[in-house]
Amino acid sequence: MSLSIYGTELDSRLLIGTALYPSPAIMQQAVIASGAQVMTLSLKRQAPAEQGGQMMWQYLQQLADEHQIKLLPNTAGCKSANEAITLAHMSRELFQTHWLKLEVIGDDYNLQPDPIELLKATKALIDDGFQILPYCTDDLVLCQRLYDLGCEVIMPWASPIGTGKGLMNPYNLATIRSRLPQATLIVDAGIGKPSDAVQALELGYDGVLLNSAVALASDPVAMAKAFAFAMEAGQLAQQAGIMPERQTAQPSTPTLDTPFWHQT
Repeated sequence: MSLSIYGTELDSRLLIGTALYPSPAIMQQAVIASGAQVMTLSLKRQAPAEQGGQMMWQYLQQLADEHQIKLLPNTAGCKSANEAITLAHMSRELFQTHWLKLEVIGDDYNLQPDPIELLKATKALIDDGFQILPYCTDDLVLCQRLYDLGCEVIMPWASPIGTGKGLMNPYNLATIRSRLPQATLIVDAGIGKPSDAVQALELGYDGVLLNSAVALASDPVAMAKAFAFAMEAGQLAQQAGIMPERQTAQPSTPTLDTPFWHQT
């Protein structure tokens, strides 16, 4: 099955960021090696009002066009709904897309989203025709509110951005999955290694968005390939049906010719 984002069907379930790489050339190689069909780019950190990131934007646009990759602008660094809304309109003008990864940060220490400002910005932007992919915590009620506002895609974190701690609260993520069966759910932030991505897909998540795990690896291109394989493994495992956990050991060998008093 493909990943559906607001009606766009994608073969890859991996979304990848474009920051923190040792060089633009390595970033390009890693993005291609990952097989991702969506890549994010930060607007605020490039001073869009002064066209400060114009060269990088053109580079990413060319990469996207050549390899049929969708661009997903984000509002990283915004701390209020109004700031995010302003940046969102700039992104739509610059990249001619209604897609937006919406981030409204409430805490500078762990980069946790501000739920109140996030909901406020989400409502305003959806009313204005944007298709929002909100970055949020693994809070069930917040995810429900975002879905009720019209977010077909919701992106709860695995753990704080850039920590590489993986899925700190699998129970929370699994609960969100079970309570929002119709939503497209993408784990965003905190992924550190390919096995984290496998775990997310095994929980039933539709995709994974990451950046640091690839960009900060000793060999970003090789790590990007590893994540490409991880996405395939996680999807196949989820589709195959994972065996239930048990509290006691169960023999895996046949009981043929075993004395009846040893059989259960």
